Amino acid sequence: MRYNEIVANTVQSESAVMLDIPVIDAGDGGTLRHAVLSPARARALRDDCLTVFPRAIIPFLPVLDGAARHWLTRSCSPYVPEIAQIAATLGFPGVWLLNNSYQWGCTSLAREEEGVPWLARTLDWPFPGLGRHTDVLRTKGPAGEYFSVTWPGYAGVLTAMAPRRFAACINQAPMWRRTRHPWLRFFDMAANALHTWTRVRHMPPDQLLRRVFETCETYAAARGALENTPVARPVIYTLAGCAPGERCVIERTEYGFVTREDRTSAANDWVPSRPEWEARMSSAYFLTASSALAGARCRERQDSLASWSGLLSRDGFDWVKPPVLNPYTRLAVTMCPARAILRVAGFELGNDGVPKQVTQLHEREALRAGVN
Repeated sequence: MRYNEIVANTVQSESAVMLDIPVIDAGDGGTLRHAVLSPARARALRDDCLTVFPRAIIPFLPVLDGAARHWLTRSCSPYVPEIAQIAATLGFPGVWLLNNSYQWGCTSLAREEEGVPWLARTLDWPFPGLGRHTDVLRTKGPAGEYFSVTWPGYAGVLTAMAPRRFAACINQAPMWRRTRHPWLRFFDMAANALHTWTRVRHMPPDQLLRRVFETCETYAAARGALENTPVARPVIYTLAGCAPGERCVIERTEYGFVTREDRTSAANDWVPSRPEWEARMSSAYFLTASSALAGARCRERQDSLASWSGLLSRDGFDWVKPPVLNPYTRLAVTMCPARAILRVAGFELGNDGVPKQVTQLHEREALRAGVN
């Protein structure tokens, strides 16, 4: 049976109890306050994520954590002292490693409905627990309050909405290929990681996005910062403001950028594709799929979301369906900064290999929740 048919014949909630997504009001305490308030959830998330690794790797977690700490300490990130405090507060290894894991596969779309921009995104990652342990962190910086869809212990921002300012999310960028054979992808991945480790000292993309939410008061300021601030690794940002026309996709390399305002949907490849860059793919096809197939899978997800005929403002999460919905989907989010609306749902892989919604639909109109 095809994957689409399995999804169509599966009841999302099965018999499980749907979890609530907590809203953590951290004020200006930010991610450190989040960790202080939620240590048990942080530990549970780490333990769930570790289940995808062989048991033989677990004893080496402190070593991997130390390597992540070493690189972040040498980077331009202003959040290193905060991450160190989070790690000390939680008291278990894995916090530094989590904060180096900013490469996430996703599908996103920014478009206008009823005169205002909306942003929709799924976050796809193989780690279990990301859906059921999701929090909404309400925090603030000098530019004002914002709501981040995140996890305790994580210092960056992957998906967030600042009421009356802008909303944004991160997609994983394609991989630079020195070789072309599928069997040599591990070599290219290792070579890219070594380049970042030895030569790059810039801020991780997720931490740049956090700084933008903390310090940028307008869509224009956010766009300028995301376009021009050097980053540690290539990344794709999708940004939506409050006024008509305020939406774009920013494709970033370490120093350069290409911004598009017409085709404002994104997956995990450049638009158009560029020579020597390969679209990201799931681990199931990592050693077998051609670059052409990887690109086709990305375009399929991107085009499917871009051509969805419903309304983000009215139709809930009806857009979360194959191929946008896939075995690695862990989060679905829609945001409208002009109306201060944030909707979140968490997903986990079911026993039949199909992701199921495991949380209640979190729908929040931030202005009614006390944001001025």
